[in-house]
Amino acid sequence: MWILYALLAAFFAALVSILAKIGLDGVNSNLAVAIRTCVVLVMAWGMVFITGKQNEIADITQKSWVFLILSGCATGFSWLFFYKALQLGEVSKVVPIDKLSIVITLIMAFIILGEAVTAKTIIGGILITIGTLLFVL
Repeated sequence: MWILYALLAAFFAALVSILAKIGLDGVNSNLAVAIRTCVVLVMAWGMVFITGKQNEIADITQKSWVFLILSGCATGFSWLFFYKALQLGEVSKVVPIDKLSIVITLIMAFIILGEAVTAKTIIGGILITIGTLLFVL
C-alpha cells in the first residue's frame, strides 16, 4: 500500500510545481509560500480531526517534538527556496535540481540513520545525478 501512497505523493508533488509556477505570476514568492502554508495547515489539521487523532498530541515525546519542529523548519526553508527558484527559473530545470534531494537524502540516510549502503542505491544515486545534469545543462 505504501507504493500507492508514494505514487500519489509524486503525482501531487508534480502538480505543485506546475500550479505554483502559474500561481506565482505577479506574486512575491514568500507571499505565495505563506498562502500555500495556510492551505496545507488547514488540510493537515482537517485530517487530524477527521481521523480523530487530535487527542494523541499529549502522547508526543519531547524528542519527537524537537525533530518534528526541525523538520517543519527544513520544510519551510525548502518551500521558500523552491518557490523563489520557480519564480526565477523554468520548471523543467528547477524541479530536477530540487529532486537532487533524493541523492542528498540517501547520503544522509547512510550517515545519520545508518541505513545500508548497497550497489543499487549508489548506482541509482549516480544515475539521478547524471539525469539532473542532463536536464540542467
